[in-house]
This record gives sequence, C-alpha cells and structure tokens, in this order.
Amino acid sequence: MWSVRRKFTLSLLSVATSNHLSSGNYVIRPSRLLSPCSYLVNESEMRGFIRNVESSSFRVLVSRFSSLTERNQNGIMLDKGGDGVSDDDENGGEDDGGNDERKGGWLGSRDEDFMRNVGVVMDILLARGSSCMVVKDKLEKCSVIVSADLVVEVLSRIRNDWEVAFTFFTWAGRQPGFAHSLRAYHSMISILGKMRRFDTAWALIEEMKGGATGPSLVTPHTLLIMIRRYCAVHDVGKAINTFYAHKRFKFEIGMEEFQNLLSALCRYKNVKDAEHLLFCNKDVFRLNTKSFNIILNGWCNIMGNSKEAKRIWWEMHERKVFKDVVSYASMMSCYSKVGRLNDVLRLFNQMKALEIVPDRKVYNAVIHALAKGKLVKEACNQLKTMEEAGFAPNVVTYNSLIMPLCKARKLDEAREVFNEMLQRRLAPTIRTYHAFFRILRTAEDVFDLFENMNKVGCRPAHDTFIMLIRKFCRWRQLDNVHKLWNQMSDYGLDPDRSSYIVLIHGLFLNGMLEESYKYYQEMKEKHLVPEPKIDEMLQTWVAGKRNADNHMVESKHGQVRSQTSKETKVPSEKVERNVDFRRQPETRKVVRERGYSFWDD
Repeated sequence: MWSVRRKFTLSLLSVATSNHLSSGNYVIRPSRLLSPCSYLVNESEMRGFIRNVESSSFRVLVSRFSSLTERNQNGIMLDKGGDGVSDDDENGGEDDGGNDERKGGWLGSRDEDFMRNVGVVMDILLARGSSCMVVKDKLEKCSVIVSADLVVEVLSRIRNDWEVAFTFFTWAGRQPGFAHSLRAYHSMISILGKMRRFDTAWALIEEMKGGATGPSLVTPHTLLIMIRRYCAVHDVGKAINTFYAHKRFKFEIGMEEFQNLLSALCRYKNVKDAEHLLFCNKDVFRLNTKSFNIILNGWCNIMGNSKEAKRIWWEMHERKVFKDVVSYASMMSCYSKVGRLNDVLRLFNQMKALEIVPDRKVYNAVIHALAKGKLVKEACNQLKTMEEAGFAPNVVTYNSLIMPLCKARKLDEAREVFNEMLQRRLAPTIRTYHAFFRILRTAEDVFDLFENMNKVGCRPAHDTFIMLIRKFCRWRQLDNVHKLWNQMSDYGLDPDRSSYIVLIHGLFLNGMLEESYKYYQEMKEKHLVPEPKIDEMLQTWVAGKRNADNHMVESKHGQVRSQTSKETKVPSEKVERNVDFRRQPETRKVVRERGYSFWDD
C-alpha cells in the first residue's frame, strides 16, 4: 500500500513538471565546477616518496604480511569492504561544500600565519563546556583577521558540529568589511543539510539573495546541494520540490537539471524513485542514453544489484536507446564486483564487436574481475593491453589489482603491484592503504603502516579511523582504541556519526558500559542520531542499572528492619515435606543488575 501511495505521489509531482516548465522565461546561471583532483605527483616529490616507502617500515611490514600469511593461512580476519573499481568510487563522490572530505581539511602549502589563526579559532570552538555566548565572546576578543579562506578551512574541520559551525559562521559574517564567499555559504548550507537543519539552510539561501538591490549569490548548484541533502535523508518529495524551486530563482529547468536530480536520488540509494521519475517524465524530458546511464549506474555501483541492472539494460534494448561506453562500464563494474568474470568478458568482447572503444573504466573493471578471479597474470597482461590502447593506468587501475590480491592474502604480488605504481609516480590513496590495513593482525604492524601513510602525505580519513577502531575493539585493545580516537583531532577530523557508533558499540561489547554510555551522551549532545540497536541496548542497561541501585537501597532498609524484628521473631510453621514445589508459583525475588536478571538468594 505504501509503495502504491509513493508512486502515486511521484506521478502527481511529475505531471506538475509540465506546468512549471510551460510558464515563464528563465535565465540559467552556470554553477562553478571544481577541477578533478590529480593523482600524479612531480618527480622530486616522488623520489622522496619512494625513499620513505622503501627505506622505512613498509618493506619490513610487507615481509611481516608474508610471514603472518604463511603461519595463519586460515586465521586472518578480514573486515568487510567494497571493491571500488571505478573512478567515481575512487574519488568518493562530489563534495557539496567544495571541500574534499577525504583530506580532512588538510592544507599542505598554507603559510604559518594562516595556520596559526586557524589553530586559535579551533581552540576557541572546541573548548569543552563552552556555551555559544562564551564562544562568541572569546571570538570577539581574539585578534584573528577573518578571511574567506579562513572561514572555509574552519568549517571543513567542524562540519560534524552544526551549532559550533553556525556560531562561527554568524560571527564571521558580522565582522566589519567582510562578506561571506559563495563557497563559504555552500559549505555552511551543506553542514546544516547534513544535520537536517533545513529551515536554517533555507534562511541562509534567502540571505544569499541579497535583497532588492544587492546581487544574488544563489546559483543552481546552491539548490543542488539542498536536493542532495534531502535525498540523503530519503525525503524524495522535498527534493523534487527543491527541483521546482529553480523557477522561483529564475533559473531554467532543462535536461541537465533533471539529470542532476536523478543523480542525487541514485547517489543516496533512492534508485527506485529515480527510475519511476524518469519514466513518468518521458514526455517532458525525453529518454536518452545519459538518463538511462544514471539509473543503470545507481543499480550497478550504488545498490550493487545485478538483477535490477540487467533489467534496465534490457529496457534500454527494448526502447532502442543506444548503449555507449559508460553503459558498458557500469554493467562490467557491477559484474566484476560480484565475481561474474564470464559476464565481464562477454560484455567486453561484445562492445569491441560493436566497435565501441573501451575507456579506462572498462579496462579497470576487466582488470579487477581478473584479479578477483585469481587470474593475476591475465590481469597484468590486460594492463599492458590497456597501455597499448593509449590509456595510461591510474591509481584506480592499481587499486583494482591490489585490493583483490590483499583479500586473497597474496602479499608478494600486492607488493609488486604497489612498487610498480610508485615507479609510475602515482601516489597511493586511502583505498590503497585500506587494502593493506584490512589484513593486518598486530598493533605494531597497524601503527607502522599508519606512520608510513603519514610520511608519504596520504592523510587518514574518517573511514581509516573507523576501520582501525573496529579492528582494535575486536582485538580487545582498548588503549589503542583511545589512542586513535584522540588522534583524530590531530588530522582536523571531528568524530562523525559513524565514528561514534563504532566506538560506542565496541566499548559496549568489551564490557566498558559506563564509558560507552558517556560517549553515547556526548554523541546526543552533538545532535548526532544514534543507531537504533545501540540506543536500545544502552537504554536497557540504564534501566537495569537504576533497578539495581533501587534494590540496593531497599536491601539496606530491609536489613535495618530485620535487625529490629529479630527480638520479636515468631517461629514459622514447618513446611510440609510432601508439597510438590514444581506445581507452586515462584516466590523468590528477581534482581536486575547491569542489564541482567538474577535470583535473590
């Protein structure tokens, strides 16, 4: 019934699209596009990079990998993780606020004065126990000169605490002679949307309009940020309403805007809704290859559902929609992730027969499928074929080899691929190191690799700390858990929801109930939503603890009463021996302590 109502609502919204498009003349304002991050490094940097890697712990560490693998062929516990093989997966998606979340706000080439000012502001904002008024007062008294870069950098470091971020943003905007940049507004709107403070985000957008006289800073990308944030919380209706808001800001609604909506829906796993919206609006926005590719990629790489992906594939065939290299890359990437090597090779041969030239993503998918199928030699041969075709292997190509090799515990081969990647002056990414982290079995190896990761300039992300905290909780090494937790701030990372969930759950399972509850309260104070299962466990423990405390108080009072009644105690009647106690109701008391029930003897 719910699905019928949902489809009906989407149908009504799609019908309304025609009315919105048929009225008014719109002027499109192109949004700024961020240049993609390059993985290539210059020769001098790479010489130092290789020197650090080959001279320090990594070579020793890989040999330890080999020895551990020989001794524990069946004993290594692997963390579950994805097998990203596409460039999109590797890059981690777009960042609404214009910041690369994987870098955690790291700035490698900033001057000392700038970083000192950032440090002063961060010390004020992160001071424990400070109210908003106290923070504002301290900011007013500090000697920091506000700049656009300073605002963006600070917001990137406190993006998981919307109240602190908004307090700082408001204070900075009121400084004489300073006005927020478009990037700063987008960062703040993204933070508010992430924490579901949509009303406040819309208030900022109204502020960006600049009133009747001032120029408007609102761009189509501003609305796209809101669309993505609504999609992230699966509020499809609000996302579509925001899509219609282009008219309110006098922006054109065309195919590009519609495809951005579809991409946002698919990006956050609303693929069914995106597909329904695509077909409902086929008379307004004609079906084409790119629109189908968005849905296909959603089923292939976001949902990982090969069955639904194949259905869309055949839908394209039935509707005579041309399949381009992106279509084939999506399907082959999906099949490679689920280990369907034959299907990958079949599509690869099919596209060559149709004279569709493979691109780098297609080759990466084939290489990953071969490596995952333990055909390492064939994967390396395919890499050479890729080069002969004019496509230089990138870091995704090598990660496509390293990740399955590490999962198969083939550390010698993984090391060779890693060294070849360095020789090509390609810097390892977080995914490269995560592949090795997943198979480590000692704290010494973990911290050796972690240190090496920092030496070569690859900054850890939230996912890095989450993986390692989970690993140390499983190993019951809580000292190392706290060590990593405290190190997060050193890399400009503020614990997010996932970080808290992993820490709280790990401490709880290790019997550190009081400490687990402390972080649970800290998480709620930051307005981060706890995991329902963890919330239920801790609430049950708190209730049991209260019952145990109440019982102890009652026991003390009972002891006092028993002492006064000893002198006047009346001998009780003897219980008959022939009574069958199995047929009598239980008369003993039950005591709850630390969430468990015990008989009161």
